[in-house]
Amino acid sequence: MNDWLTMLTDASQMFLFLAFELSVLFLVISAGVSLIRQKIPDAKIQAMLGARKGRGYLISAVLGALTPFCSCSTIPMLRGLLSAKAGFGPTLTFLFVSPLLNPIIVGLMWATFGWKVTVLYAVIAAGVSVLASMLLDMLGFERHVIDPKDAPKSSCGTSCGTTASEPASANATACCASSTIKSVKPISAAASCCAPQPEATPALSCCADGTATLTQAPVIPTAFAKARADAWLQFKEVLPYLLLGVLIGSFIYGFIPSEWIAAHAGADNPLAIPFSAIVGIPLYIRAEAVIPLASVLMSKGMGMGAVMALIIGSAGASLTEVILLKSMFRTPMIVAFLTVILGMAVMMGYLTQFLFS
Repeated sequence: MNDWLTMLTDASQMFLFLAFELSVLFLVISAGVSLIRQKIPDAKIQAMLGARKGRGYLISAVLGALTPFCSCSTIPMLRGLLSAKAGFGPTLTFLFVSPLLNPIIVGLMWATFGWKVTVLYAVIAAGVSVLASMLLDMLGFERHVIDPKDAPKSSCGTSCGTTASEPASANATACCASSTIKSVKPISAAASCCAPQPEATPALSCCADGTATLTQAPVIPTAFAKARADAWLQFKEVLPYLLLGVLIGSFIYGFIPSEWIAAHAGADNPLAIPFSAIVGIPLYIRAEAVIPLASVLMSKGMGMGAVMALIIGSAGASLTEVILLKSMFRTPMIVAFLTVILGMAVMMGYLTQFLFS
């Protein structure tokens, strides 16, 4: 009874910790991505990360290796790249590389396993990511992307179906001529161009002679206000997916002890490597956390190849990430994503076991 209570407590604590951490990370990163997109035009992002240029894959791999994201906190950046219509292949490269490589992971890997294993790990993580992304792009998997709901644009700027290029007097006259709008209120970037606005001091007032007077300039949100609004909008969309994934991952974390993993992934088990790769995915463990844990698992009998497979499987994907990706990708793309991560984990495991055992 006490053991079950302890496991339930561990699972509950992990749920609260992950839910808070991932929520904060998602909001902060989403706001950061929004700020970047306001400063860098989509056309420039498309030119840098074009699918037809090998440079786009290289830039994505370097960007992924420099960003200290886990498998879940990669999602806001992924959504931003998809919304900006960046090349599908380079976008996938970022998705694969980001949680597996960063300076912290490389440093821990070097200190724990030595430079030879670290170099092999980096080559496998980056190389398989780029090659798999190119292959999926060539096979047309972009058709399985669900178009993200873009944040409302701030370019509308006017009401009554008029364009921003029309002078204010023309806009006002059009509104007055419609006989349905007596005043036009200031609008924000998050509002629809012609949606009814709450009562406020009117910006355009209709006069008795059919003309109109501009009495107040439209309210234009600051870059930070727009970033905050964009981040909150995206967070509300993914919150149910995030909580479901965290709930499942926390349950597995609390009720599957490391001793059980080590016992079934010993060096004498020929299926230890694929087993570790598969088990790693539902376990939400960042690479920075699982690498220090590796020495403990190895001391309990887990082989080095199985440890490497566990590191890539647990860091490269997680149930929470898969559930979040479900809001952006259809099932065939989800299956392809998991296949790449599992294949990478198994490859790294067997190469490590063959070369260094």
